[in-house]
Amino acid sequence: MTETTRTPAPALPPVVSEEEWATARADLLTAEKELTHALDALAARRRRMPMVKVEKSYTFTSPDGPVTLLELFGDKHQLAVYQFMNNGPDNFCPGCTNFTNQVVFLKGLADQGVAWRTISDMPLEQMTGYWQEKGWTVPYASSAGTTFAADCVGHGGFQLTMFLRDGEDVYRTYTTGSRGVDRIMFEQNILDLAPYGRQEGWEDSPEGWPKGE
Repeated sequence: MTETTRTPAPALPPVVSEEEWATARADLLTAEKELTHALDALAARRRRMPMVKVEKSYTFTSPDGPVTLLELFGDKHQLAVYQFMNNGPDNFCPGCTNFTNQVVFLKGLADQGVAWRTISDMPLEQMTGYWQEKGWTVPYASSAGTTFAADCVGHGGFQLTMFLRDGEDVYRTYTTGSRGVDRIMFEQNILDLAPYGRQEGWEDSPEGWPKGE
């Protein structure tokens, strides 16, 4: 029999009785429900946001040829666009890569009337090579040569933008970046439930909890 060597954890939560644990869980559940209701209220405010008309006509390059912003909707009335950062030749944003790894089941969005497209200022050839390397099936297009990224993101970073179309007119309804994008990622949400969290330096964790950069 091969003996398995266990690596001791850096620190452990306190061990309590089943009754004490149930009380602590109930207290936390109360706080979680309060947050859920607050998020529901925030989502309701988001649905009441005004929108701004997209006055420019953007044409992107895609594996299937030129495609306009309007055409990205397909037969849907809503469109989600993730702006993948362009870090230059042979240099790919690790955060955008991690995010794209977690973009799955787009059919579920489509069934609810939302189309998806990942767009980047990277040349199409660079995007295609990276998509093939990663084995991604996420639909993409290049905005290289257009002002789309600058107009939508401004600072040239990553961002998620929601659009709505009314006939031939396209409107921007919502944008979010940084932690707004972070909150919709599967990995980060599961880690937030794990005992040691994300193990990132900014987190408020007990003394002795593992932390990275």
